[in-house]
Amino acid sequence: MHRKALVALPVFNEERHVIEVLTEVRKYAEAILVVDDGSSDRTPELLKEVSGIEVLTHPENRGYGAALKSAFDYAVAHQDEYDILVTIDCDGQHEPTLLPNLVQQIREQPVDEPIDMLSGSRYLKQFDGASIPPEDRRQINVAVTRRINEQLGFDLTDAFCGLKAYRVEALAKFNVTDLGYAMPLQLWVQAAAHGMKIVEFPVPLVYLEEERSFGGSLDDAIKRKAYYDEVLDREMQAAGLTCCASDCCNDRTDSFSE
Repeated sequence: MHRKALVALPVFNEERHVIEVLTEVRKYAEAILVVDDGSSDRTPELLKEVSGIEVLTHPENRGYGAALKSAFDYAVAHQDEYDILVTIDCDGQHEPTLLPNLVQQIREQPVDEPIDMLSGSRYLKQFDGASIPPEDRRQINVAVTRRINEQLGFDLTDAFCGLKAYRVEALAKFNVTDLGYAMPLQLWVQAAAHGMKIVEFPVPLVYLEEERSFGGSLDDAIKRKAYYDEVLDREMQAAGLTCCASDCCNDRTDSFSE
């Protein structure tokens, strides 16, 4: 049985973008899953009007990480149908045209040298017309990415981009417990612990909603950075990684350009 690539979109109050984004994604996706994280606007109504997609609905808002976890769990539970999961945000910041290339990149990799995760980077390549990111978010990204590289042996340029593609078999190894915006940090630590192969690919830097809320006190940049460090500390301790271990510190990150 030929398995498909599943494209998953976490959504929360995206009535302004959801139809437009789904219309574009459908041009390039083999199968689509939308995880509605408790939207209170017209998003649920609009999703009912879209045919040919699967929708998972959280009864209440649980967080960005929770929406991604639901997508992970769904893909793993249906891995007889799907071999790849691609996650793409629904705010119009990601290019659906990239989807076929990501799927092809993973499928063409030799079986004995699989790519476990393709991770988008907004800083790997400079695109014409790129946005200027909010300074606090840029500084936090730089600091957190540097720490991940130094302590986990990666060579990343963007720790927080939401556009990613995963082998579904690799997804089964993740144990996601952080349900907010720090969830990607858990993935990096666990990917290092499992010796996963990571490849970055360039994506345009687009910020459409600079005033996005991270929730409560995390809107304060200092508190947000402290929380990210706390999550990294906790996750590294749980994985038994206090620093970059000599036996797994070879560079596990590659990059490719189209």
